[in-house]
Amino acid sequence: MHTELQTLLVDPPCVNNMPLLKQQQQQLPLDLPVIHNLPIQQVIEEKIESVSILKWESDQENAFFVADIGEVYRQHLRWKSLLPRIEPFFAIKSNPDPMVVRLLAAIGIGFDCASKSEIQQVLSLGVEPERIIYANPCKQASFIRYASQHNVAKMTFDNAEELHKIKMLYPNAELVLRILTDDSKSLCQLGLKFGAPLEEVPSLLQTAKDLDLNVIGISFHVGSGCLDENAFADAVVRARWAFDQGEKLGFKFDLLDVGGGFPGADVQDGITFEKVAAILGPAVDTMFPSNVRVIAEPGRYYVASAFTACTHVIGRRTVKAENQTQYMYYVNDGMYGSFNCILFDHQVVYPTVLTQGGKKYYEKKQDNDETFTSSIWGPTCDSIDCLAKEAKLPVLDDGDWIKWDNMGAYTICAASQFNGFRQSEIIYTNTFQ
Repeated sequence: MHTELQTLLVDPPCVNNMPLLKQQQQQLPLDLPVIHNLPIQQVIEEKIESVSILKWESDQENAFFVADIGEVYRQHLRWKSLLPRIEPFFAIKSNPDPMVVRLLAAIGIGFDCASKSEIQQVLSLGVEPERIIYANPCKQASFIRYASQHNVAKMTFDNAEELHKIKMLYPNAELVLRILTDDSKSLCQLGLKFGAPLEEVPSLLQTAKDLDLNVIGISFHVGSGCLDENAFADAVVRARWAFDQGEKLGFKFDLLDVGGGFPGADVQDGITFEKVAAILGPAVDTMFPSNVRVIAEPGRYYVASAFTACTHVIGRRTVKAENQTQYMYYVNDGMYGSFNCILFDHQVVYPTVLTQGGKKYYEKKQDNDETFTSSIWGPTCDSIDCLAKEAKLPVLDDGDWIKWDNMGAYTICAASQFNGFRQSEIIYTNTFQ
């Protein structure tokens, strides 16, 4: 029997009977993956036990993920509770997992897409074009034509050259000017690549007016992994100034896009989502009247805490250093796979031992268990493929398992198959009851 949340995935009410869905029906999977209704830990245990039983079968010990779609839904409810005015447009680039996208499409939120492929994925689920913003300020010409053909009108820009391109390819587009903000307190400073400085805003808007283009609002992005909640309030002030410039030129802006940079449920200390909401919500209400529609582009917020990675110890190396015994462990997913977030997203990952000597470690662990300085390495032949340079771990054996929490954002989506290692499989569960 399906739970209420799983029914949304099997029979989404918001996309039923839409012509577009009927046109794309042949592209939808005939069978959805199995969705368990079990705690994450139990799913992991059952998977590992099945590997032990089938240990002589080919590739049974490959690394895997457990994805909790219930956690994604909980994050949605949390958003609606703390930022009720701001409509989330999920940044699909953070995790385009088909079950995640299908769920979010079913509950009716919008999508931030950055390419033709991402737009195609969303449209194939019957999502209306109005629920998509093409939030890439510099777009390939053929992608703009595709957006035009499918009535995906909302798109961002931050330079005059892009305006001339859009004028030629999609003159009826609904344009959103992306302004530069202070992202100096963010792990990924997107302002290095995108965003119009405030001093350029008047001239860009004048160019849009001269080209008879329809600019409908302003967007910004405080950077991915923002570490200062006050950056959101500062960006809102800048957006208000840009709105005023538009009004002076005769534009009637009715859209504010506050971008991304929202912390996920895994962030419990420092800048939390609650702190961001407490700053951003009032700032928007103070600066913008209720007739201005406000959207956001959360990505990691929805998915970071929903995915757990499990890796298999495939090798151990004993190292003698300063009269101490240390260990190097090699596991079967790494920096060129799901752990690319360490390099590209500046993430720090933390290992948790699942089994030791083939036995459940968490059941027998004692406070006085002896641990050793250890490092954990991915499976490739590249020396940068290091997941943890120093961790205190008990002695592990080939065949033991290590768990990594909060692995849902910018991980699987950027995984390669370098050295011939395939991407990790995903097992789904639903802990929302």
